[in-house]
Amino acid sequence: MNYFNHGWGMGFGWLIPLLIIAILFYVLQDKRKEKSSAQDILDKRYASGGISKEEYEEKSKALKEQEQ
Repeated sequence: MNYFNHGWGMGFGWLIPLLIIAILFYVLQDKRKEKSSAQDILDKRYASGGISKEEYEEKSKALKEQEQ
């Protein structure tokens, strides 16, 4: 049997789409990690005890006003 006419598609044809999907998944995950809004950062600081409830509410209100 002559397998030279089939090229890489015969045994490794599934590899290229799999690589493309993996690269897209990696890029999208990486961007999601980088994108954290100011509100997310504020929420994390409040949850960790870095700021008081009053300070959190004040800053959160200021952020909401800034969005409008």
